[in-house]
Amino acid sequence: MHIVVIGGRGFLGRAILQACFETWGNELKAVVVTRRKEGAELLPPWQRPFLWDTNESVPPPSLVDGADAVINLAGESVVQRWTTSAKQRIRDSRVLVTRNLVECFCQAARPPKVLINASATGYYGDRDDEELTEESPPGKGFLSEVCQLWEEEAMRASDFGVRVVCARFGIVLGAGGGFIERVMPYFEWGLGAKIGSGKQWMPWVHISDAAFMVLHAIKNEQIKGPMNVVSPNPVTNREFTKTLAIAVGKPAFSATLLSVPTFILRLQLGEGASILTMSQKVLPKVALSTGYNFILPELELSLRETYHRRRVMERALETEI
Repeated sequence: MHIVVIGGRGFLGRAILQACFETWGNELKAVVVTRRKEGAELLPPWQRPFLWDTNESVPPPSLVDGADAVINLAGESVVQRWTTSAKQRIRDSRVLVTRNLVECFCQAARPPKVLINASATGYYGDRDDEELTEESPPGKGFLSEVCQLWEEEAMRASDFGVRVVCARFGIVLGAGGGFIERVMPYFEWGLGAKIGSGKQWMPWVHISDAAFMVLHAIKNEQIKGPMNVVSPNPVTNREFTKTLAIAVGKPAFSATLLSVPTFILRLQLGEGASILTMSQKVLPKVALSTGYNFILPELELSLRETYHRRRVMERALETEI
């Protein structure tokens, strides 16, 4: 099994690579695309680094020639103040990188069999209580526009005989990175609070399911186009806040009574605050209809596992020091 992962050194990329190794073992040939040499020597022996400045050029066709799957996770974090320049970076790190990657496909003698291209539930915009599946139309706003452009660039690969899956990731929960690393310390200190009214829906997925849903899409040839990478059990921000407080052993009532005013978020993040206040009740229709079995579909178990693993990692770090 020959896979190429752009963004393989990130939080989600590492989990996907580990899931691939657990699935294919010594049959796996994994190429990890990186923009920097530093740390490449720390990759395990079954991963081979490949240097490519993703923003500036089309990679050599040898990168993807004969690959079974290419997984593109490139994209600058959207959790920042959305200045004009930040918006341009967010857009380019997704749209231009994907455009360069697909251009590489057309030059390859043997294009990859499948492209799993990251996207996000931001595609749907702010939709209140509407249930959203892969068949739902796009929403409005900056994130939705970026996701639409992003997916359009990825789908161009189908012109070269490549099966394309646009994986619309929700909030990925797991120890060692992502959303939970930003908010869990506040809950551990007893300062957890819902955002605004707390009525907005949050599409979430445990990192184990995020990784194995990508593998499911690689192995299942009937999956083409968008696939929501989310738990089948979306929750409101209020319910998420209450459940996280319980998971870390803090009183739930304080987390549900306290709230972070939306104007405070707007002062800090500007227009970027919308990623924390928009409501998206997203369901994984494609994954369920093609037989994916969730590992951790319930929020409470997912957060307890995340908290436990986070504590284990902290103790291991203390021991090393």
